[in-house]
Amino acid sequence: MKVGVLALQGAFARHSEVLGGLGAVPLEVRTPTDLEAVDAMVMPGGESTTMSMLLDSSGLRTPLAERLANGLPVLGTCAGMILLAVRVTDGRPDQRSFAAIDIDVRRNGYGRQVDSFEDQFPVTGLDGPFHGVFIRAPVVERVGTAVEVLARVDGIPVLCREGSVLVSSFHPEMSGDGRIHERFLDLAFSA
Repeated sequence: MKVGVLALQGAFARHSEVLGGLGAVPLEVRTPTDLEAVDAMVMPGGESTTMSMLLDSSGLRTPLAERLANGLPVLGTCAGMILLAVRVTDGRPDQRSFAAIDIDVRRNGYGRQVDSFEDQFPVTGLDGPFHGVFIRAPVVERVGTAVEVLARVDGIPVLCREGSVLVSSFHPEMSGDGRIHERFLDLAFSA
């Protein structure tokens, strides 16, 4: 399976390493032509407003929106979660998201860079806790009825799934634990 990793800005290289280690073929996606070659997609962490602008300037926004609307499996982490949410409660007025998963998020909801943290938490379907790295992480403020919450920290959803869309407010690529990516690949293969 060829898994695209949005490579416009942000933490895309680590995602590629994890995916390659799990037997997937990671492809960096920077153009609409790159996007045509992939079977699934990872939208990494980074700066969501910058990524949003780069999606426009690269010409990727419309073809990616079309692929997502047609069921392209996608994993969105941190900024990727923000870009995939239905509503961003404190985004810039010109920031647009793909509305691929029925959640509302608040950018940097846990605070600034100095408020970044790590935590261990159970994830539905995984044996043993997962070690999550939260860096200026978004907070999920609302979850739609079709969304499955797979993990929470202090009662707040941090890993959610709707159909072939999986999103996390943390950075699973930085944990040294490939189980979230493996779960995504299982989801993508079964889609």
